[in-house]
Amino acid sequence: MATVLLATDTRLDREVALKVMRPDLAADETFVARFRREARSAARLSHPNVVPVLDQGEDRGRVWLAMEYVEGRTARAVIDAEGALTPRAALDILEPVLTGLAVAHEAGYIHRDVKPENVLIADRGPVRVADFGLARAVTSQTTTAEDGVLFGTVAYLSPEQVERGIADARSDVYAAGLILFELLTGQRAVEGESPIHVAFQHVHGSLPVPSEVVEDLPTELDDLVALATHRDPDERPLDAGAYLAELQRVRADLTTAQLDRRPTGARARAATGAETVAHPRPRPTTAITRPAAVA
Repeated sequence: MATVLLATDTRLDREVALKVMRPDLAADETFVARFRREARSAARLSHPNVVPVLDQGEDRGRVWLAMEYVEGRTARAVIDAEGALTPRAALDILEPVLTGLAVAHEAGYIHRDVKPENVLIADRGPVRVADFGLARAVTSQTTTAEDGVLFGTVAYLSPEQVERGIADARSDVYAAGLILFELLTGQRAVEGESPIHVAFQHVHGSLPVPSEVVEDLPTELDDLVALATHRDPDERPLDAGAYLAELQRVRADLTTAQLDRRPTGARARAATGAETVAHPRPRPTTAITRPAAVA
């Protein structure tokens, strides 16, 4: 939807992350309304684990949004550089993510695009959730399909988003569980040759558990991932706060040795011990045609 630039707020003399909508989208009032809704939604969320929106406006047809600049790396960059993390490091990242999402859920907002690229790990300061670009105020649920199009990042879309075009707090929990899988294993839980293939697997496939990739992971972590990524949203925690409480319970039951155990196994070693390579730029959020339900 936009390009993010490092800019200077000349009025207050500070660096900001400036999100400027693409020119072709700025001419579309539907996209402009969605962009402005991001500003209003995110500006209402004030928490150390959420990147705040500072200002919003329009200049000569260019619609922009100013956010706090967080110096550091995304969770995607950490996974690409380090592969599978220790359980302690993985939980250290996911816990503040769930804390930030819990605040949003309590305020009546869902993110709808939870993914490693939107998890910012600051050089100094807490882990934060960024880009409520697809967030929308909700009561119980809201549609994600408009005219047969899904909005989100296909690798982290919940089955109900793909199949029925609806999303609620449990959809964010689903994506958080996929992030935990990725932090523990160094690889995505769902891969495919095309976005439609990936979306199909969310609805009809079975997701692996982390111990299938990394040897000797505690079964409690397998269960924690499985709890969030259950195909039926009624079997998941109600929101990020409920999942956070479960994560903290599991963490308290793990020993120091279990939390700090380095990943082992052929596939884990391939992720953590590979030579430095140039990774492709992460795919941006895209709109895909929702597949028809299977009779």
